[in-house]
Amino acid sequence: MIKTVRDVLRTKGGQTFSIEADAKVFTALEMMARENVGALMVMDNGRLIGMLSERDYARKVILKGLSSPHAAVREIMTETVCYARLGQTVEECMAVITEKRCRHLPVLDEDKVVGLVSIGDLVKASIAEKEFIIGQLENYIKAG
Repeated sequence: MIKTVRDVLRTKGGQTFSIEADAKVFTALEMMARENVGALMVMDNGRLIGMLSERDYARKVILKGLSSPHAAVREIMTETVCYARLGQTVEECMAVITEKRCRHLPVLDEDKVVGLVSIGDLVKASIAEKEFIIGQLENYIKAG
């Protein structure tokens, strides 16, 4: 039973949080704190154009001499977005996250965002899949 991103979203749900590129960084930080998330998708007229993570904030605001209440999200967001498709396996997504060193993958269906998976979501799904396989093998051994 190979789990796909579609399976993860079925369990987790497809709720996502996003912010417009011209919003202030401080507003984005308030939203992340309120929703207890570590990243937001950055949108421009309904189109995904970047990601903003706590890491972006920690590494770019002070280093660029910016101020959270005055800087726009687009000034510190990560523009190169790694993403997943519904049919991709959990293992494929974990490989992307490892190779590209990202922690969140927006899930796209065509060009529409339908969800977001984090490294934690993928690890949880991977462990559940392995526990299922172990259980099946134990039942096979006991029956044999």
